[in-house]
Amino acid sequence: VDSWTLLFWRGLLAGSTLTTFLLVVYRQQLMVMLRAAGRLGLLSATVAAIGGIFFISSLRLTTAANTLVILAATPLIAALASRIFLGERVPRRTWIAICTAFSGILILFSGSIGQQSLLGDLLAICAACCWAGNLVIVRQARPLNMVPANALGNLMVPPLALLFGAQPLAVPAADFGYLLLLGVLVLPISYALITLAPRLLPAPEVSLTLLLETVLGPFWVWLVLAEEPAKATIAGGILILATLALHTISSMRRADPVHP
Repeated sequence: VDSWTLLFWRGLLAGSTLTTFLLVVYRQQLMVMLRAAGRLGLLSATVAAIGGIFFISSLRLTTAANTLVILAATPLIAALASRIFLGERVPRRTWIAICTAFSGILILFSGSIGQQSLLGDLLAICAACCWAGNLVIVRQARPLNMVPANALGNLMVPPLALLFGAQPLAVPAADFGYLLLLGVLVLPISYALITLAPRLLPAPEVSLTLLLETVLGPFWVWLVLAEEPAKATIAGGILILATLALHTISSMRRADPVHP
C-alpha cells in the first residue's frame, strides 16, 4: 500500500488498541490524566505523530538499515536537546559519543549522495529529531503519565493521512492481515514493554537492549526481503552502535554504587 494508507491504518489500529487498553486499566481516570498532561501532552502527541510520519516515509525511500541506524542516534540527540532546552548538564563522555555518532551518520550519508535514498536518510534524521524531542518533552512533564499522549499521537495521524490521499478501503486482504498484526499486536505490545522496562531495569540497560533493534531489523528485512545494506551503511552503523554501546556501558558503571 502507499505510505499514507499505511500511516492511516498504523495510527488507527495502534491508537485504538492503546486507548482500549488504557480505558480498561484506568477507566474514568483516563480523561483526568489527559487533562493533567495539558499542553505538554498535546505537544508530545503532535511531535510523536510527526515523527511516525517521517519514519514510515523514510522506510519507503531508503533501506531499513539506513533508517534504523540513523534512529539509533535518538538518545544522543535527546541528550543534546536536553542541554539546549532544559539546561541539563551533558557529561564529557556524552559529548564525545554525540560527535562520534554523527561522524557515523555522515559516513552513512556518503553512500547515499546522488541517489534517491538520500531523501529517505534525511527523513530518518527528521524522525530521530522528533522522537528525541518527545523524550525531552516527556522528561519535562515528569512525573505525569504520558502514555495517553502516545495513544493520542497515533490517533492524530489517520485524519491527516486522509487529507493527503490515503485510501483505507483499497488495501488488499493479504496486506490488511499484516496491518492487523502490526497495529493490534506488534506496536501496542512494544509500546507497553518499553514503558514497563525502565521500572525493572536501569535506563542505560534498557537503552543498550534497544540497540538490538538496529541490528535485528535490517537482518530480518534481509532474511525476508533480500534487502542488503550498503557498505557505507555497515561502516557507519558499526561506528554508531559501538559508540552507543560503549557510552551506555560507561553510564551503567558510573551508576553502580561504590562499595568500600
